[in-house]
Amino acid sequence: MADIKINAKKVAKLAKLFITDEEEKMLDTQLEATINHVKSLDDINTDHIVGTNEVTDLKNVAREDEVRPSLSQADALKNAKKTYNGFFVVPVIIEEAIEQ
Repeated sequence: MADIKINAKKVAKLAKLFITDEEEKMLDTQLEATINHVKSLDDINTDHIVGTNEVTDLKNVAREDEVRPSLSQADALKNAKKTYNGFFVVPVIIEEAIEQ
């Protein structure tokens, strides 16, 4: 398995948090310890363990889908701050994520 290096400064930036250099060093150490602990689970021999996909014996109790009346487009949009050609207008956030 390839080594995974996580940089706390990058994670903090994605979370829109400011951390000091001292906090970055501490968090780098903690993140590395956490990842190494999780990776150590790969070393456990589970060949004799029977796989499980459901341990609670719960059954799906969802109702059947049925077509019912819903809001008209006008009703759905009537409380929106901004609309354009029958659609909601929301702030652009994708460009910010791409720049990071």
